[in-house]
Formats: sequence, C-alpha cells, structure tokens
Amino acid sequence: MTSDTTPLSPLRKGIAGAQYLFVAFGATVLVPILVGLDPSTALFSAGIGTLLFHLVTKGKVPIFLGSSFAFIAPIIKATELYGLSGALFGCIGVSAVYFVMSLLIRLFGLRFISRLFPPVVIGPIIMLIGLSLSDSAVKMASTNWPLAVISLATAIIVTLYGRGITKLIPIFLGIVVGYIADLIFFEVDLRPIAEASWLSLPKITIPENFSFAPILFMIPVAIAPVIEHIGDVYVVNNVAGKNFVKDPGLHRTMLGDGIACLFASLVGGPPVTTYSEVTGAMSLTKVTDPLVFRIAAVTGVLFSLIGKVSALLRSIDQAILGGIMLLLFGTIAGAGISSLLHSRVNLASSRNVVIISVTLTTGIGGAALSFGNFSLSGIGLSAVIAVVLNLLLPERKEDREEPTTKQ
Repeated sequence: MTSDTTPLSPLRKGIAGAQYLFVAFGATVLVPILVGLDPSTALFSAGIGTLLFHLVTKGKVPIFLGSSFAFIAPIIKATELYGLSGALFGCIGVSAVYFVMSLLIRLFGLRFISRLFPPVVIGPIIMLIGLSLSDSAVKMASTNWPLAVISLATAIIVTLYGRGITKLIPIFLGIVVGYIADLIFFEVDLRPIAEASWLSLPKITIPENFSFAPILFMIPVAIAPVIEHIGDVYVVNNVAGKNFVKDPGLHRTMLGDGIACLFASLVGGPPVTTYSEVTGAMSLTKVTDPLVFRIAAVTGVLFSLIGKVSALLRSIDQAILGGIMLLLFGTIAGAGISSLLHSRVNLASSRNVVIISVTLTTGIGGAALSFGNFSLSGIGLSAVIAVVLNLLLPERKEDREEPTTKQ
C-alpha cells in the first residue's frame, strides 16, 4: 500500500494534526486520571515526547506517542508499594527496557526479540493487562451505575456502529456523553473549572528519593508495549509505503520511545509509547506526513497550558471512567486472545498451554516474589515467568504448528 502523495496545504496539515490529537486525547488523559497524575502533564509529556521521538528518528517516521493502558495497573500498584514518587522512578525502568531493546535490535536484529518474546508469551501478558484492573473498574462504576451504563453504552454503540474517525474515538465520546448526562441528571461541581486560570503550567512532579526497587518492579511490564511498538512500526510501514524498519531503523524508533518515556517519568507523566489508535487513524486517512504528527504534538502541548482544560478533566465523575473501563479492560484482554489466534499459536500443545496457564493464574491470583526490600508481583512477575518458561521448556515441531482439522 502506498501513501497519498498529494501534498497537503498548511491549513489541511493543521486540521489533520488536531484530528490525530483528538483521536489520542481521550485515552491519553484517561490514564493519568486513573493513576492519580495530572492530565495536563500527560498531554505535555505526550507532546514533547513525540517531538523527541521525531528528533531521534530524523523526522522520518509518522508516529504520535500517547499514554499506554499497559501501565495503569503497574503504576497503581507501584504507588501503593513505593508512593507516587517511587512509581515515577519505576517508569525510568520502562525507558531502560526500551534502551536495551534498541541496543539488542541494533546488534542482533529482530530474531533475538522474537525468540525472547514469542506470541505465546505476549498473548497472556496482554490479557493480564486488561484483567488485572477489572475489580477496580466495577468498583468505580458501582458508585453511580446509571452514569456508568450511559458512558459504557455510548462507547459500545460507537465501537459497533461508528464510521470513519468516529469509530476510532469510542472512549472519548463515551466520556463526553457521560459527562453531559452527569450535568443534566446529577450534580457536577463546576466551581473548580470557573476558578481555574486560562493559562497554567502543567504540574511537574519530579521523582525524589531514588530507589531501585520500583524500577525493577516496572521493568517486566514494558515487555508488552515493546512488542506493540514493533507491530505499530510495521503497520506504519504498510500505510506509508516505506520501510522505517531499515530507515531510520527499528533501533531508532525503539530508542525514541525510550527517551520519551524517560522524559515523561522525570516530569510526572505516565510513560508515553507509540500509539495504536493514532496508527489506526492513519490507516483510515492515509495522511502520513511526519510534519502532521509534529503539529499534533505541539497542539497537545498548547492544550496542556490551558488551566481550565485540566480542571474540566479532573471534574469527570469516577463512575463515568468506571463505565469506560468495563469495556476498555475487557477489550485489552480480548486483544491478548486475538494475538494468540492471529499468530496461530497451537493451543493444543501441552507446552503452550502450560505457559499460558501459569502466566494467567500467577497474574490473576496475585502471586508475589520478595527478596528483602525488593518485591515482584502482578503483571511484572507473570511476564518474567512467561519468558522463563518459554526459554526452559523444550519446544518441539508440533508445538509451533496448529493441529490440522479434517474437512
């Protein structure tokens, strides 16, 4: 597939850039709200992170970076264990994983990554990302079930019947309709919005009291986003009709994500990674000019400076977010199942069943491993278990092949 080679006018580039930010906006601000961070800071770090990514990749790759849902559960858990500052330090570990992967890809190519993280490892990890916070979603929705159902129903309807760009923003529209319903049928305190200034700097939260424990806690969690990054780059290749894996190189795109994650963690934002929703919008619009994505990044930074936007986002009822999460986390779990099926993982293989089963049960069951002050649990521990089992259990030819079915 080749991209649309018709040059865009400056006005159309500006509109397209704002449109891409619009696609990413709902999820990018949802992540910080759920984990207790400032949504304006998330917009700021997403914008600056995207610009840093383009700098590292020589401005060649049309990608926008946004907050990843993969880090919601780990940041919440890390905050419980180490405090908010510790959780932000943990995000430094995420960037370290990207740096190491960038180096490994540069030295050994993609074959090494495929051996370490095959689909039988990635699938259950993605499923855990969605399932691990299902209890939190129900608790938040239960604070006002009618409101939660309205936002959930909106997101479902848009997902099933939306067309064009609309289909790509079910989360955003679910929040908007839920908020309108809250204004009409329930009570929303609008005083903080009225009192907020129009111009306000994002809340910068610099990590303090350096500790390796939260960094080690967050490192395994980065496995799934790293693999998602590789998939997104290949999708962008197909849409743009270019080979970004070779030029500027997958090691550079991985490095760009890592630097963006590092910046976000140092200013108090959630990790920002290559954003699948925006990649989907690119497939639809066929607009692949990297400048358009830099415009989206600058627009995000400008939005982060509007104080009333931050106050508005903070006024969203948790039941609205809970309703959205009921769909969102289930969708993520479904993506893990889809990954196993599309990768043609042989689910009749005893070896594969063992890896998937142990990974899921340890993650959902809350298994934890502690050595002194160091603790590894949840998705992080399950990711390590999945990788270790994949490397230790002998793989036979029949483990790699799907069983044939008789017609």
